[in-house]
Amino acid sequence: MRTTDLTKRFGRSTVVDGIDLAVPRGSVFGFLGPNGSGKTTTIRMLLGLASASAGEVRVLEREMPANLARVLPAVGALIEGPGFYPFLSGRANLHRLDSADGFASASTRQARVERALERVGLSSAAGKKVRAYSLGMKQRLGIANALLTPRELIVLDEPTNGLDPQGTREVRTLIRSLAAEGTTVFVSSHLLSEIEQMCSHVAVMRAGRLVAQGALDDLRGAGRTHLRLTVATPDAPTAVATLSRLGVPPAPLGESHPASHPADRPAVRPANDSAIGPAIDPAADAAESTALEGELPETVPAETVVAALVADGVRVRGFAVERASLEDLFVELTGEGFDVVQ
Repeated sequence: MRTTDLTKRFGRSTVVDGIDLAVPRGSVFGFLGPNGSGKTTTIRMLLGLASASAGEVRVLEREMPANLARVLPAVGALIEGPGFYPFLSGRANLHRLDSADGFASASTRQARVERALERVGLSSAAGKKVRAYSLGMKQRLGIANALLTPRELIVLDEPTNGLDPQGTREVRTLIRSLAAEGTTVFVSSHLLSEIEQMCSHVAVMRAGRLVAQGALDDLRGAGRTHLRLTVATPDAPTAVATLSRLGVPPAPLGESHPASHPADRPAVRPANDSAIGPAIDPAADAAESTALEGELPETVPAETVVAALVADGVRVRGFAVERASLEDLFVELTGEGFDVVQ
């Protein structure tokens, strides 16, 4: 799936501004963006549900919307929440939806419906009326509808919405299995932790523009590496001296956190703050433990830091090296927080 200079205008307002989206075949592609970023509008244009003001869309190597009749039978989608007849059972709803598909075989309908229900864990509740379903069960039924026939592309909008932890894990496993079978899965979600666990590729929208896309590992790798060190407070001056000697220059002790009471001080310094200075760890007594955080150069191995601290007599109670998370990257690119549902 690919777009070239895809644009959508409503009057004088441009909600999607010339994006070039590239979704590799067989990938699980995460699509992120804060409210009003143009994420849902983009999905609707990809599926021919909205016309583009400019640009090109190709889905399954065919130009859209000119080839809707040839492309859509190979695409399963759950967009903006599932809609079903509440007075019919889950199984009956799937039968009706499948019978409305002119490309679906009536002779295999029964078997396909049962298999789709089984794949989303709804076999035991298939005979219940949908009005008695929870939000999570309705979400699963919507995914089952997208899986009634073999698909080359699955588009899911918030697929884990309303699911309990067990249901979330099951949907995550299902998405991975679909990709393993060769199906391309396009997932729009505001749950960054789920995107990190499910997706191989990611694109981030902001104010109608595509601000980043690529393999998830590559995007995370572009972030800086950070050192987070926790030591006993009596050893903090020694730790600061050791870190300075290793090329990780610290800020003067106490300079970065002027709060007079330990409870007023943050436990973790913002990710874009490269200075190392003490921060109080609320999980430990302030008189005994201090947390130091800062940027670790790629040229300084973590093992070297630990060895140097221990050699200098620093009592290391905790040590971690981590790259910027997807959340850090998202905030850096969009300036937005966690609530990015559209």
